[in-house]
Amino acid sequence: MKSHPFLHRSRLALALAVSLVGGLTACNKDLDRTPFYDLNTESVYRDPANYIKVLAKCYAGFNLSGDPGTPDVFNGQHKDEGETAYLRAYWYLQELTTDEAAVAWNSVPLQELNTGRWSSSNDLINNCYTRIFYEVALCNEFIRETSDDKLATRGIVGTNADDARLDRAEARYLRALAYYHALDMYGNVPFVTEADAPSKALPRQTNRAALFGYIESELKAIESRLKPAHTAAYGRADQGAAWALLAKLYLNAEVYTGTGRYTDCLTYCNKLLALPSYQLAPEYRLLFLADNNRTSAAEIIFPLESDGVVSQVYGGTTYLVHAAVGGNMLPTGFGIDFGWEGNRARKNLPLLFPTPASGYDTRALFFTNGQTLEISDLTKFTEGYGVTKWRNKTSTGVNGNDPRHIFVDTDFPLFRLADVQLMYAEAVLRGGSGGTQAQALSYVNGLRDRAYGNTAGGTDGHITLAELTAPGFILDERGRELYWEGTRRTDLIRFNKFTDGSYLWPWKGGTRAGQGLAATRNLFPLPSTDLVANPTLVQNPGY
Repeated sequence: MKSHPFLHRSRLALALAVSLVGGLTACNKDLDRTPFYDLNTESVYRDPANYIKVLAKCYAGFNLSGDPGTPDVFNGQHKDEGETAYLRAYWYLQELTTDEAAVAWNSVPLQELNTGRWSSSNDLINNCYTRIFYEVALCNEFIRETSDDKLATRGIVGTNADDARLDRAEARYLRALAYYHALDMYGNVPFVTEADAPSKALPRQTNRAALFGYIESELKAIESRLKPAHTAAYGRADQGAAWALLAKLYLNAEVYTGTGRYTDCLTYCNKLLALPSYQLAPEYRLLFLADNNRTSAAEIIFPLESDGVVSQVYGGTTYLVHAAVGGNMLPTGFGIDFGWEGNRARKNLPLLFPTPASGYDTRALFFTNGQTLEISDLTKFTEGYGVTKWRNKTSTGVNGNDPRHIFVDTDFPLFRLADVQLMYAEAVLRGGSGGTQAQALSYVNGLRDRAYGNTAGGTDGHITLAELTAPGFILDERGRELYWEGTRRTDLIRFNKFTDGSYLWPWKGGTRAGQGLAATRNLFPLPSTDLVANPTLVQNPGY
């Protein structure tokens, strides 16, 4: 059975999430909550055996919504609990707003994302924002209670103290990851750290450049405190995870701060690419199957883990698999009980895959039987090609662990080596030093070797240096390699394509042919509910 300690959340971990995280920044007004189950900070942190359980909740917060029926956030507010899960909420904003995906479900918030016509009262924008700051609050609490002073006061020494310090560094990484998502999507957000003890005080607002600097400094500060790259247990953050996030941060630095940092991006790409233990999975499809923790562990730098038995959630990859199945697609082929008839591709995505004279790109995982390329009605699942990328099947065709075939085992590869190779190529082409165009070409053709099934010496799908440097190629290649992995909105913004009227997709801006968006849409609004709760916040321009 697929298993990992962080997926087996104890009753204690749930209790801590509710009782110890009273100061949920701007997202929780119940700051004087009484601890449940007779637990309190001292009784929990006095025992070093509890630390891994609390850290487990920090990891689980990126995928799980809470125990079924008792969600971490919005409890009692009659929300679809699956929509409040971190990864699903994040994927909505990163993919449904782009040229890669559209959802057929006819709810106002979802259709606002489909058409780029959202407002500050959009429920799904609020879900993602709230989940990010819930994660920050979880990590802040753990970091606050595992300082050297706290450990010494509680008599935690020796190996127990060393383990606690490693756990603390991992929590700092997870907090930096959550703040990176806040930086990328919302920009100027409330800001709290472990130094801000839970209280009734309103969180102060930071600006995008300052938050960039904080994330950069945190990742550099913990780099030496984490385990060496590719040595931590699968699913836990190590130096490789920190390097991947730094590379991503620097690749987008010009968007976030106005100053390009492509040389710095190459520095951290090179650190990852120099390690022989990181290797591309032998086949592209293996990365998105139920046993990808075994078949693709050499490529996956940092995953969000799933297990259909012990980590059940209607978000995460359970959502990605189910929501993509409908029409003539057979659910049994995806290892699930039935499809939810939600997500399919806008035409821009399959059109990235022209069939060459020789060879075929195996990354083109589309279902066309009964599906149309064009979308005239956003609420019809059969309009738009199906995407068969995510499955709850193993590499040998066996279903995932859940005997009911509801919850899936497929891990989400948040950072993987192929993305690093593409970041290297882009950073070189954008003028960064520390790399060469020849090496960039080699990395891209390496991905295309896998895509086209090339054996030694094969050249199907290979490109030339002139093709690599052609305008738009890298963005297109990122689309071919990374579609439906939560990167597209960020990529389009970096290439000035997200709001610009020169690049369109069906229903962009609310018209079937597509139209440009106001440049202010490169950031999502701060939720109107948070502006009411914290009047010191200033809304992002354009909302």
